[in-house]
Amino acid sequence: MGHHANNPYGAGNRAVRGIDRKREQERRFMLSAAAKNADKLAIRLVQRLLDAHIIETSSESAVRELFENLFKNMPDMEDFDIQYKIAPLRQLVMDANFLSLYLTQYIIEDVIDHPKIQDIFGDDLEIYNAVNSVMDSIRPR
Repeated sequence: MGHHANNPYGAGNRAVRGIDRKREQERRFMLSAAAKNADKLAIRLVQRLLDAHIIETSSESAVRELFENLFKNMPDMEDFDIQYKIAPLRQLVMDANFLSLYLTQYIIEDVIDHPKIQDIFGDDLEIYNAVNSVMDSIRPR
C-alpha cells in the first residue's frame, strides 16, 4: 500500500527533527567556539565570578587554567555526560544556555573541591546568571 497523503503526524515529525537538528548545530557550534576561545572565555569567566563574589580563591591563575582546560576539552565530551551534568538545573530558567547550565553545575559540584578555591557563594540562579553573562557571547542568535 502507498503512503497516506494526509498523515497528520508527518509535519509534526519534520518540525521536531528540524528543531533537533538546529539544537545539535547550536551545540556543536558553541562547543567549538568555547574551545577556540578558551583563553579569553576563561579570563572573562573567572573575572566575572570574582566580581560577582561567586568564588573566593587563593590563585586566580589556577582557576583560570582550570576553566581554560575545560573549554579546550569540551568538544570531545559525550552528549550523555553533558546532559547528565545539567539534569539537576534543566528547569532553572526558560531557554537556558546548555553550556551555562553545564558550567554552573561544574562550579557547584567540581570547582568547590579545587585546592585553590576557598569558597563558593550564591544560589544556582546567581551562579548561572554570572556564567551566562559571559557564555551568552558565543551563543548563536
